[in-house]
Amino acid sequence: MKTLDLLHRWTGGLIGLVLALLGLSGAILVHKDAWMLLPHAGDPVVTDTSAIAATVTRLMADPAARPQSIIFAGEGFGLHRLSLGKDAGAYADQAGNVVTTWQSQWERPEIWLFDFHHHLFAGDMGETVIGIAGICGLFFVLSGIILWWRTRKTFEFRLWPRRMSRPAIVRQHRDLGILVAPLLLLSLYTGLTMIFRPTTILALGPSAPAAIGAALKPPPPIAAKLADRIDWTAIIGTARRRFPDAEFRILSLPRGDSGMISIRMKQPAEWLPNGRTTLFFAADTGRLIAARDALTLPANVRGFNMLYPLHAAKVGGLPYRLVMTVSGLALTLLGSLAVWSFWFRRGKPAPARRPATAN
Repeated sequence: MKTLDLLHRWTGGLIGLVLALLGLSGAILVHKDAWMLLPHAGDPVVTDTSAIAATVTRLMADPAARPQSIIFAGEGFGLHRLSLGKDAGAYADQAGNVVTTWQSQWERPEIWLFDFHHHLFAGDMGETVIGIAGICGLFFVLSGIILWWRTRKTFEFRLWPRRMSRPAIVRQHRDLGILVAPLLLLSLYTGLTMIFRPTTILALGPSAPAAIGAALKPPPPIAAKLADRIDWTAIIGTARRRFPDAEFRILSLPRGDSGMISIRMKQPAEWLPNGRTTLFFAADTGRLIAARDALTLPANVRGFNMLYPLHAAKVGGLPYRLVMTVSGLALTLLGSLAVWSFWFRRGKPAPARRPATAN
């Protein structure tokens, strides 16, 4: 038990600050749609197929300036997000009028905050660091539960330590941690599965990583170059006829040598905010190459598609967003105070006793 206690303290001391910052940024991002105060952000979602096709045609009209992708307006945020290459982008209303543009992610707080939460501003390397932090966080929580059991009779609910001494911080840390442990396990594990896919084995079975990889793999590339003039009305119409109840979520132009335009849609039964129902169209003629119905994917893949919505509070409305806010803020508090007590608030050594002298 002493070894476990030592490992728990060192884990908190070394990785606590990273976990605290991830918790805080996550708690802020959960409410992103509420604090992005942009014109038309509160507009209701347009569902008319002809209106959507007209907007896409307008946005894609200029071959030299058309966006690489369009993330369509959705519930809670009524603007389309356009990717214009590298870090540049724009928001447009649902009629195709550009509301604001940016050339760097630093011009948009929601974008750089998202990049920090997912990559620590360091790309793939930062994502790997976050994954390692997630593993340490899971150990931190599980070991904390075991260590708390010894002192369960002294439990006392307290949001903040009685005083900023190390014993008071440790006691508050221990008792608050046991209360939020289920939420922290959910947040940490669901986030971890998006970085290290083999960890899905724990929840979805040994065949999950291979099944997920196969389900997300696009069709083989085709020999087709993106045409200057594309019949977007026909493409949007085909997608609507194939999945009449689904929402349009993401339209992407060909990447690399794929030769295909892709459209992601979200069916009512899907939790994933951008859906996994995907259609692929030839970039030169617009003919349908393949269609993938997310509701017919293997059960473990459908389970995987539910993990991100649970992590980012994209289901359950405001009540669940508040629950995940509590998780993020608790992680912030626990992680920061763990670092503070480990590195800065160690007790002073007791003064040495002087030997007694005879009078």
